[in-house]
Amino acid sequence: MNLTDPIADMLMRLRNAGQRGKPEVRLPHSRIKSDMARVLKREGYIEDFKVQKDGKKLDLQITLKGKGEGRAITGLRRISTPGRRKYVGVRDIPRVLGGMGVAILSTPQGVMAGHDARKKNVGGEVLCHVW
Repeated sequence: MNLTDPIADMLMRLRNAGQRGKPEVRLPHSRIKSDMARVLKREGYIEDFKVQKDGKKLDLQITLKGKGEGRAITGLRRISTPGRRKYVGVRDIPRVLGGMGVAILSTPQGVMAGHDARKKNVGGEVLCHVW
């Protein structure tokens, strides 16, 4: 399968699984996806994640938090796309829903939440917003 935007695919799978009430999501592994899953776990949006070997390929298995109306992830939005990258400086890091959500950034110091990037005084590419 040839994906032009694997991050958008990951977000779509998380959104669809949450809406369908699925307890977990399985998707092809990449380093940036596992880094994003680490941020989502630290921020409390997912229960857990693990990398599993399936034959020759690696899969990322994400266990969602909550079910139905009580699910932790209520919305996701891809900000930076392959055709239109969105970079911000430390002063322009967005606050999602007035601090109720989180912006995930790819910075020179790794993938991190927007508030962590602000604390470390580093900007970067805004990958997505989660709330």
